[in-house]
Amino acid sequence: MSPHLLVAPIVLPLLVAALQLLAGERRQRLAVALSLASCLALVALATMLLLATAQQGGDGALAAVYRIGDWPARFGIVLVADRLSALMLLLAAVLALAVLPAALARWQHRGHYFQPLFQFLLMGLNGAFLTGDLFNLFVFFEVLLAASYGLALHGSGARRVSAGLHYIAVNLTASMLFLLGVSLIFGVTGTLNMAALAELIPTVPENTRTLLHAGAAILGVAFLIKTAMWPLGFWLPRTYAASAPAVAAMFALMTKVGIYVLLRLSLLLFGDGAGPASRNFGSDWMLWGGVATIVAGIVGMLGARDLGKLAGYNVIISSGTLLGAIALQQPAVTAGALAYLVISTLGIAAFFLVAGLLAPEGEEEADDALQLEPYEPMGGDVGSAGLYADEDESRVVIPAPVAMLGVSFLACTVLLAGLPPLSGFLAKFAMLAPMLDALALDAAPRTGALALFTLVIVAGFCTVIALCRAGIQIFWAEPERRFPQARVTEVSAIVLLLGLCLLLTVAVQAPLDFLHDAARQLHDPANYIHGVLPAEGASP
Repeated sequence: MSPHLLVAPIVLPLLVAALQLLAGERRQRLAVALSLASCLALVALATMLLLATAQQGGDGALAAVYRIGDWPARFGIVLVADRLSALMLLLAAVLALAVLPAALARWQHRGHYFQPLFQFLLMGLNGAFLTGDLFNLFVFFEVLLAASYGLALHGSGARRVSAGLHYIAVNLTASMLFLLGVSLIFGVTGTLNMAALAELIPTVPENTRTLLHAGAAILGVAFLIKTAMWPLGFWLPRTYAASAPAVAAMFALMTKVGIYVLLRLSLLLFGDGAGPASRNFGSDWMLWGGVATIVAGIVGMLGARDLGKLAGYNVIISSGTLLGAIALQQPAVTAGALAYLVISTLGIAAFFLVAGLLAPEGEEEADDALQLEPYEPMGGDVGSAGLYADEDESRVVIPAPVAMLGVSFLACTVLLAGLPPLSGFLAKFAMLAPMLDALALDAAPRTGALALFTLVIVAGFCTVIALCRAGIQIFWAEPERRFPQARVTEVSAIVLLLGLCLLLTVAVQAPLDFLHDAARQLHDPANYIHGVLPAEGASP
């Protein structure tokens, strides 16, 4: 595979967005056609990269390294494709292709420039997954954030604007911390290339190592805000619930950008080769932060009365689970965490789309979200005791669209809770089983790993309670509820996402083998360093 293809996932959505802006708002069909072509091309490119990385075998070699302008990697812009970046590219492209039809149904007409913003978001995501240096990571991070600001506010409405402005303020703070952390790291090492940093960190003098750690900690906080780690994730449920369902479904991947960066940097810069003073730097904070995040997500999910917020708290639980898993720094656990990352992203995106179809239809959808009634036991009052006393015992006929929504809601519940037989269970099992093995061998922090293991199982149980309670109220307790008319494109988006999860349930062995190879490659960064810095000296 030609290294020049690494530029295509970044340049293609940029060119498409530019053409859509030139076409203007009046040529919606052209903009839609360009977006569909772009998403299909991105899926094809990501698949090519994934196959190229899979063909490298178990030696951990990189699929491709592209130095823009042929500058030395330490000073120029470098794009790197390994198994992890190829996986994230394919996940982003598939999610975009699945979500786009749902946006075409109604949401793109609620505001201006939806399609260009969608393409700029893809450009930023792809660039963040491919870049090999921290400065360009910041650039692509800002591109995707700028696009997400417009998408979060798309459609206007008081509720959406209030949550969107809150989201912008929080992420501007994260961007400031990002710049501060990067500046400190550059001041100590003289480079921002990730491979070069991995070489230099073991040789940093002790009198400046504290400054290096301070920069890494500040940089980590910036990405922990993006991953919504407790107590930094207070903004997420409100923002995602207020966003258009198609936008919220795409945002399900946004927290995974922070997870990707933390996974990449923790193993590359602060893995076993970082020296005794920097080895596993920050891993304990991530582990206990992940545990606290799961607890916060469980409490929020059980108390949520809005389907959008219910999905948002599932995002937080997913982030906490992944943070704790990658903090253990065990290859087998990392492989299971990557499987969980893929399935949880697809499942949560599908749930946001289902929640959007269950919301009341009207011009003020953002301000009139579906509210669930607070739970009250049957004996709460006289009226509740007779709630089901006068039920009509006649045969109930369920319309096909309602049945489809009910089956989709049930499938999302099973996926997010990690119940058998769907792929959510397989992903959790692939993550939890090696966690137990690590505990038996004392290869992981016993207290933190035990707490994480227990809370992942408890979170699944609480997810069943919260979603079943919501489903019973929506589909059974209120037979007179009127559901909005589901369009074919919206249904197709949900079917595609859930169909992918079903496919990963049946064809599981090949994806798991790939993820185990990806985890081994991450935990052995020597090939990454040598692939990016061939025949270059040890110092800039």
